[in-house]
Amino acid sequence: MFTGIVTDIGRVRSVRPTDRDRRYEIETAWDTATIDLGASISHAGCCLTVTEKGPGWFAVEVSNETLSKTSLGDWTEGRRVNLERAAKLGDELGGHIVSGHVDGLGRIMAVEREAGSHRVRIEAPAPLHRYIAPKGSITVDGVSLTVNTVEGSCFEVNIIPHTWEATTLGSLNPGDAVNLEIDMLARYLARWQETA
Repeated sequence: MFTGIVTDIGRVRSVRPTDRDRRYEIETAWDTATIDLGASISHAGCCLTVTEKGPGWFAVEVSNETLSKTSLGDWTEGRRVNLERAAKLGDELGGHIVSGHVDGLGRIMAVEREAGSHRVRIEAPAPLHRYIAPKGSITVDGVSLTVNTVEGSCFEVNIIPHTWEATTLGSLNPGDAVNLEIDMLARYLARWQETA
């Protein structure tokens, strides 16, 4: 489990196909001696397992299923990536409860400066847009955000300067694809209503 609070921006240092799927090596500022093999790390909102590591880097393997459902299939060397280590009992829950299971790909429709912040309009795929509510939580590329408004299949978030600079969201442009994870409570409530 994660909280959607990014603690490092990593960089893809290599991409290699494997006999099963694809292997990424990620450079990080974290002390990799403190990362266990088998640890779960959120990569732009996608939970992946550490399979190898060295000083300043670690490797993950990504299945074809994940490549087809997330933005990871488009990653190339040099790509900057929001990283978050799994939460531990007793950690501060600064964002919201995030599973690291991407629900779908959103599309950036507009990025506008608003005072010191940025307002970002994102189109969510059907039927995902039905589970996004004003003042609810959503994860965009691994970052916990509050939904400001919802209009049809689009929603808007306001990104404060700290988040704009401390994550990869500051490089968003119209047309970019972003990993979306809806609020876990909304997912289960919607499922309960479907079966009730």
